[in-house]
Amino acid sequence: MTRIDETRSECVFDDFKGPLTAEQAVIEANRCLYCHGAPCVTACPTSIEIPEFIRKISTGNIKGSAKTILEANIHGMSCARVCPVEVLCVGACVHNHQGVPPIQIGKLQRYATDVAYAKGWRFFEAGAPTGKRVALVGAGPASLACAHELRRFGHACTIYDKRPVVGGLNTTGVAPYKMRADRSLDEVEWILGIGGIEVRTGVEVGVSPTWAELEAQHDAIFLGFGLGVDTPMGVPGEELTGIHGAVEFIERMKLGRVSVSTVRNAVVVGGGNTALDAVRELLGLGARTVTLLYRGTEAAMSGYEHEWEAARVDGARAVWQAQPVEFLGKDRVEGVRCLRVDDDKRPVQGTEFDVDADLVLVAIGQAKLGELVSALPGVQVERGRVVVDADGACGRPKYWAGGDCANGGKEVVNASAEGKRAAQAIHRQLGVRSGGDHG
Repeated sequence: MTRIDETRSECVFDDFKGPLTAEQAVIEANRCLYCHGAPCVTACPTSIEIPEFIRKISTGNIKGSAKTILEANIHGMSCARVCPVEVLCVGACVHNHQGVPPIQIGKLQRYATDVAYAKGWRFFEAGAPTGKRVALVGAGPASLACAHELRRFGHACTIYDKRPVVGGLNTTGVAPYKMRADRSLDEVEWILGIGGIEVRTGVEVGVSPTWAELEAQHDAIFLGFGLGVDTPMGVPGEELTGIHGAVEFIERMKLGRVSVSTVRNAVVVGGGNTALDAVRELLGLGARTVTLLYRGTEAAMSGYEHEWEAARVDGARAVWQAQPVEFLGKDRVEGVRCLRVDDDKRPVQGTEFDVDADLVLVAIGQAKLGELVSALPGVQVERGRVVVDADGACGRPKYWAGGDCANGGKEVVNASAEGKRAAQAIHRQLGVRSGGDHG
């Protein structure tokens, strides 16, 4: 597996939420009401039996707790750190309606899975070989979850990715105060530990091998290639030095080194979670001031409210209902010219104002990669997304998809759930009786 720079910039960040001690975990677990038909389970895309794993922590059965989590979600370790639990399981906790703090489900999940990783517990084994081979395109959470589930059924798996690092956005894009790249790679290694999953990096499927070659060599193909490059704004001055796509900048920060120590005025354009992560990261890296420019209102932004609150506490500023129309400067960016925007997000002429900036990160979305497979007969692509049914099937024999390339950019937990669900559908389609722990 590719080694990463131990002096990379992300290492300056501390763990934002922090782990529970064993004593704290037991105390928190004993607060749970162990609800029947628990709403927290319904709120989890992977349907982890949350009351069950929490009860096991309360009785000291940490190994059983971790197995309950990982049986449902093989990315249980990373999801404990990166899931927006405030709007998923924790947000659904019945304590929210009783005037008491909700159960800290994410921290309890982190406690159990961290113990499992530290002790080297392995809960799953590969099934007896079926003679079937599955190709997985992309090495992010969707493909990893799919491959792990397929191996439990006994099918051979090969993951292809054109990049040198494995793990997708868990490795290259997650805010480091939630999870660093090395911890993501720990999870990749743990998942691959089931054995029988070959990973080929530096390979561009569609070029070499071609799709026809991939089909000839495999019995099924899973598409989990995620999203593409940052979407440009398409306004004058975007070529100036000091203007970057947010996803590209975050990846450089997580895997290598960036410096913002001389930046006096950083600007982030956008209102989603990537934009909010970028704001907090720039502040943590030492930018003097960081301003969020968003064309909508604070209430209308797609980024999570709790993430913006954390950014605001860190010292971020925001200019709402502002539409950048030009980047100012000669060789290097010096400012952003904006127009005011009305409540329908329409720019209002004659309302120009400038915001000082010597660094700009653009976080208005990423390119959809559906065109990679749009020429394949039967595969349907809408607005750049691969269209799938409830099981992830694409409409062309042998093909399934999941994760960001199909859902347009959701959470790690969604990708993991979609990859596992597709694996089960692939297994049914292959029509082979499995051995191993899926029996």
